[in-house]
Amino acid sequence: MGKTIKRWQLWIFYAAFAAIAVSQAGNEPLFSSSGPYAAGKYIAWAIYFGFLGFSLYCTSQENFFKTLGKMTQMHWGRQVGIDLYIGLLVPLFLIYLVEGSLLTVALWFIPIFIFANLATFLYLALNFVTIVAHFTTA
Repeated sequence: MGKTIKRWQLWIFYAAFAAIAVSQAGNEPLFSSSGPYAAGKYIAWAIYFGFLGFSLYCTSQENFFKTLGKMTQMHWGRQVGIDLYIGLLVPLFLIYLVEGSLLTVALWFIPIFIFANLATFLYLALNFVTIVAHFTTA
């Protein structure tokens, strides 16, 4: 039992984070959208659930930390990791533009740093209409 919990411990943290994020997202309907860009919200949710499912599958096949250890021994593995984390500054900046709060950015920083695109796409799907409104209104 201990080995199972150890393998899935990041997912336990992620489930708690996602539950809190969903419970605090009250600005717009969770899974529905309307307007000219409504399909984007459905696409964001589809990408999120697809990537979540694949990530869970990968966890069932390999240990994340062992794989990460192997990757960081290779130059391209380190380069891809650095590239990913530099790229995560963009959604953090987007969160600041949308929310206007450094506290909100700080609250999303750790989940985005740990879970990368799983946290980024969750934020996008939860706040799609609000994000689009910032870029489509004058």
